[in-house]
Amino acid sequence: MLLPPDFFSHPDVVAIARELLGKKLVTRIDGVVTSGIICETEAYAGVTDRASHAFGGRRTARTEVMYGPCGTAYVYLCYGMHSLFNIVTNEAGIPHAVLIRGIIPVEGKEIMLRRAGKEKITREFGIGPGKVSKILGIHYSHSGMLLGGIGTSADQPAIWVEDTEEKIYPKIIQAGPRIGVAYAGDDALLPYRFSFPR
Repeated sequence: MLLPPDFFSHPDVVAIARELLGKKLVTRIDGVVTSGIICETEAYAGVTDRASHAFGGRRTARTEVMYGPCGTAYVYLCYGMHSLFNIVTNEAGIPHAVLIRGIIPVEGKEIMLRRAGKEKITREFGIGPGKVSKILGIHYSHSGMLLGGIGTSADQPAIWVEDTEEKIYPKIIQAGPRIGVAYAGDDALLPYRFSFPR
């Protein structure tokens, strides 16, 4: 079942990052469906968060997407080669976002292996935000796309999140500092990264 838009409208981006664990991220790229269970996320709290691209109210051609409606894909290019997929949250004008850092492959595993240039799926296959986008076929050109999938034609790219019966009990969720944001000073130490044992 598709997650309703109001799932992403909650004002607490940290809570959304936790609640996304166990949900299924699905893509339809070039008519091919691939998916994975979300197992690692990071929250970015907008203008007050030094680790956020929107810290201090920064607005650029790239980050303008973050100020749009919740449930929008914010995909940016990292190091000139990796597309990193985020979901915009909160209400329009408040640039909160959740980075999807890891998935457990479910559908379209052969396609994922081909995209990654790998022969087998290992424990770490879908772990790392660059890997997530690569194996699901997400590209930075998809930034600004509203999450959905219902009612779009089969040959158009689509990204959506589904609810699942996966139960992630609070006691197994691990929280810790985000990765690669040392420039953010004290904000780099905030426990905004969430995962569960695979």
